[in-house]
Amino acid sequence: MQLSRFGEITLLVISMLTIMVGAVLAPGLNSIAPALGVSKFAPLLITLPALGAILFAAFFGKLIDSIGARKTLVIALWGYLLLGIGGIWVYGPLWVSIDRILLGGFAAGVMASGTAIISQWYHGKARLSVIAKQGMAIELGGVIILFLGGLLSEIDWRAPFLLYGLALVCLVLTAISIPRKEPETQPVTLSESGQINESLRSVLINAVLAMSLFFSMFITLPSHLGDLGYSEAETGYLLSFISLMAVLSALVMPHIVNAKSEKVTLFLAFISFAAAHAIFAIAESTSLLVVASLFAGTGFGFSIPLLNHATVERSSDTNMGRNLAWFAMAVFSGQFLTSALEFLPVTDSGVFTVCGAIAVLCSVYVMKTKA
Repeated sequence: MQLSRFGEITLLVISMLTIMVGAVLAPGLNSIAPALGVSKFAPLLITLPALGAILFAAFFGKLIDSIGARKTLVIALWGYLLLGIGGIWVYGPLWVSIDRILLGGFAAGVMASGTAIISQWYHGKARLSVIAKQGMAIELGGVIILFLGGLLSEIDWRAPFLLYGLALVCLVLTAISIPRKEPETQPVTLSESGQINESLRSVLINAVLAMSLFFSMFITLPSHLGDLGYSEAETGYLLSFISLMAVLSALVMPHIVNAKSEKVTLFLAFISFAAAHAIFAIAESTSLLVVASLFAGTGFGFSIPLLNHATVERSSDTNMGRNLAWFAMAVFSGQFLTSALEFLPVTDSGVFTVCGAIAVLCSVYVMKTKA
């Protein structure tokens, strides 16, 4: 029994919601933050959902293991929809923070349950292929959402919130194309205990590091590009170009893994992040910004989809939901750590320099750890 092509497309569309949770507001951050009464904490609009994911991912992991991935997905999609669009009507640091944190929790549920469904219906190379497509879908969603977010933010600050309505489309698609009866699962690799083994631990650490380095660009670039004279729409175009490059690199990632290894592919990802940050630190022309964006997208495409698949391969039927929840927590922890960038006593160029140095150290860490 196999999932239909329509069902696969549904899972890929659902994957787009992961990056949307914060990226929807990124291009229009400078106008949305004052309208919500959080001008002094503007970057938190993007990073607070990550905190929610960290806090609630374990809950959704247990929910997947107890009631099933599909039911968990439906619950998470409803929460995502209501809290996402509902962000228009909250005001002030307290209520905005509550809304964004809870939204992030449901986003973690969407991410973990969606990947759990993939793990149920696909195995081996087919699973790696679909998870690579999932990474492509996440970043393709970034291309579309960041592009639309930039345009909509220039119409009205409330308009970008309407993009969260994609969750309603996903609910309809899920009802139509994802069977209620889950297939019998086949055990996959490692131990079934509740402990995180050493192999999975390195995967999670790399996920935190990779997402921190990637998301730091989404946090820093809006103000950096504003200082360089770029409009909110133009900022959206550049951020969406980064996502487009991530789509293309995720497409070729399985071939790199097959030709070399997971370790080499991940090493290339961190080297790409280092190059991206180094170039952003000195870039003042559009051409250099485009080159840096190419490396930034490559870093994501070679890392997050690969690490997602590595988590599945290091799990069993009984701990799949829990391990995917750990992975979701790692990814969103990486996003939330970028909140600290706001407090660094350096310019935007200095932030890029610091992150570039960290990326080089990460590449060394990858080569020194076991596969």
